[in-house]
Amino acid sequence: MEDIYNKCVEAAEYIKTKFDAKDSIGIVLGSGLGELAEEIENPISINYSDIPNFPVSTVEGHDGKLIFGKLNNTNVLCMKGRFHYYEGYDAQSLTMYVRVMKLLGVKSLILTNAAGGINNTFKPGTLMVIDDFINYMGINPLRGKNIDEFGVRFPDMSKALSPELRDLADECGKEIGIELRHGVYMGFMGPCFETPAEIRFARIVGADAAGMSTVPELIVAKHCSLPVLGISCITNLAAGMTNKELSHEEVQEVANKVKDQFKNLIKLIIERA
Repeated sequence: MEDIYNKCVEAAEYIKTKFDAKDSIGIVLGSGLGELAEEIENPISINYSDIPNFPVSTVEGHDGKLIFGKLNNTNVLCMKGRFHYYEGYDAQSLTMYVRVMKLLGVKSLILTNAAGGINNTFKPGTLMVIDDFINYMGINPLRGKNIDEFGVRFPDMSKALSPELRDLADECGKEIGIELRHGVYMGFMGPCFETPAEIRFARIVGADAAGMSTVPELIVAKHCSLPVLGISCITNLAAGMTNKELSHEEVQEVANKVKDQFKNLIKLIIERA
């Protein structure tokens, strides 16, 4: 585990030679949501492949760039594309960027994702603020010797997502006329979409949306005391709730339709955070 810490330090030190991200806001743009990065002013971009020890994103719709600049007069550090367990990375590697952001002095983190709707009142295009999560991925990025430099051995997950940032998201949504929903996000391993039986199970245990990311990052952010907000774009109804065959193309298509709403919401949150 000490080696993981040193790898994070090495990555952070390299990034510091390119820009100073202290007190900026971190943003992770999920599938089909990367266009917001194009609005960053005076951007400084680093390919993930150039950062020591960093994984490389391999999924369509995830460009694999770390971008620093200003958005609504606020310094932001944007991950244009994320890493997933199903790509073959271990839990520590795919969450490494969260710890690197902590070392860089990022003050808060906004995680976005595309998710399947389990809640019967959701429809494609719904934006859901994540209130809580269920880790059904079979992994935990804190497994092994604790990294004391980041946090305690047994972190409390009862408030893993910042109540203050969730309230701020609601305020911003009302101001620009977006009806935000709230719910529980359930993380699955992937890469196959969930079965209808798994979705029925997820609904019974209290999940409102399902996806293949975000949960490991939420755990690590809480462990290292980095305030975090999670927002899911419901891009499709989950398995068994529709006769349509699920596809990544549909995920990207729906995300593209709501991108303007999504961008306006994130920009206002960043301005007020």
